[in-house]
Amino acid sequence: MATELSLPPLNNGNLAFFFDLDGTLAEIQPHPDLVHIPTDVRALLEKLSGLQNGALALISGRSMAELDKLAAPHRFPLAGVHGAERRDINGNTHIVTLPADLVRALQLRLETELSAMPGTELECKGMAFALHYRQVPEFETRILSLASTLASLYEELSLQPGKCVVEIKPRGINKGEAITAFMQQEPFAGRTPVFIGDDLTDEAGFTAVNAMNGISIKVGKGETEAKYRLMNVQAVHVWLEKLVTQQEKEQKLNDRSVGYESLSRSI
Repeated sequence: MATELSLPPLNNGNLAFFFDLDGTLAEIQPHPDLVHIPTDVRALLEKLSGLQNGALALISGRSMAELDKLAAPHRFPLAGVHGAERRDINGNTHIVTLPADLVRALQLRLETELSAMPGTELECKGMAFALHYRQVPEFETRILSLASTLASLYEELSLQPGKCVVEIKPRGINKGEAITAFMQQEPFAGRTPVFIGDDLTDEAGFTAVNAMNGISIKVGKGETEAKYRLMNVQAVHVWLEKLVTQQEKEQKLNDRSVGYESLSRSI
């Protein structure tokens, strides 16, 4: 059972942070275009990234273009579309694609099927498709059945259920694999990973982080592989502010200690 947090359980300053976005850093809205990260929260992320020498990434089902827009003016390493898109600290991108003819066939079929379910929404991500039904939950069974049928027709595909959405994406792509890839590169390598997420899409990330003896944090209620829990987005914001304050104090103490050591050596 996940333990509810009030203070960051992080005494080791050598950390790598991974944040989901919707439902974690930002409140879920009726439409994805309405979602935003508060200005002060974006500033806290930038501070935390600086304190950890850039070892902070956003891990989301959204595209990298959307993540950059929501995080602006700050620019972080990213894993978009659950890791099908990834950008490292140096700006190098790693993209998983599907055959163009498969993408066209899927898009045509999905557009036709969803047109018969008013209020649903198809989000095309290039190599993945998100089928949204937040406004019309009565279509959940039909949407899930459609997605399952299509994914079963092609070995290249798999399903990713979420909150009032199901995604059809390339097989083998998940947030756990994205975090693992980041952890093999600077500035993340050798650090203790910390991952915060709220949805079924984040469970693979929790599992991966647990396997690395990291800190996994679930936002909200529900069964989870995470070790810890924060109850809502507001609790994440409060926790993040406390974390940055704690890290800044730790850095000042370390800087002071280094200064004393230098002075002692010079004497």
